[in-house]
Formats: sequence, structure tokens, C-alpha cells
Amino acid sequence: MSTSTLLRPQDLRQIASDAEMKKMDEEDEFAKKKRQQQDELRKAFTDREVQPDAIDRVNNAVRIAAERGLQQLEVVAFPSTFCTDRGRSINNGDPDWPKTLTGYAKKAHDYFEKELRPLGFKVSAAIVTWPDGLPGDVALYLKW
Repeated sequence: MSTSTLLRPQDLRQIASDAEMKKMDEEDEFAKKKRQQQDELRKAFTDREVQPDAIDRVNNAVRIAAERGLQQLEVVAFPSTFCTDRGRSINNGDPDWPKTLTGYAKKAHDYFEKELRPLGFKVSAAIVTWPDGLPGDVALYLKW
């Protein structure tokens, strides 16, 4: 003779509720980890500096690009959310788009203004990815 009892509807509702709560907890934990990774990425982007050997690195990169027949080079890419307007100015071709840059992108642009523009280089920016139809990543290009 069995000592087991049949599960009642209220038991099944509790099982479903417990499973749903577990799923929600897992989703919350995943979202928390994702936010933490994004915060770490933003901090790394903000703290990054233009390296002292930038002149050598730029010379080497543009030389290789020119040898390949290119007239521009992508120098940095980053999420549009790192712009103060989430990439709107860049997407709209606003001539004041550099004012929306933050972190390393701003530092790189400042370096461009000081060191490269006087030599005749140009810079441009573009939204290069469109996840879900929204601005994703921004790329800055050095042109000659």
C-alpha cells in the first residue's frame, strides 16, 4: 500500500509559483551581472588615456592603411550610450557632435584636435550598428 498522496491543485499552483519566483530571481541576477559588466566597461572607457606612444601608433596604423589604398582608419568604437545624447548628434550629422563625446572618445578627439588636425587630418563619426533599430556602436574615423 502506498503512503503517497496525490498532488492537489493548490500544491500545483504553489509549485508553479515557486518555479516562477526562481526564474525571476535568475533573471534579476543576470540583469544585475549585465549592469555590473556595463558599469565596468564604462569605467574602463572613462579612465582610459591616450598612450604616450600614440604618435608611433598613429604613424604605423595610417602607413599600413595608406599602403592598402585606404584613406581613412577606424580609430575607436564604443557604445552610443557613452555619448551625452546617446549618439543622436552623430546620427543627424550635427557639426557639434564632438561635444557629446565622453571618456576615452573625448580624450582621443582632443588629441586629434591638438596633434592631428594641424597636420591636415580630418575626423568623422558614424553609428555603425543598429540593434533593434536604435543607435548601437559609434566609430570614430581618422581621414587623410
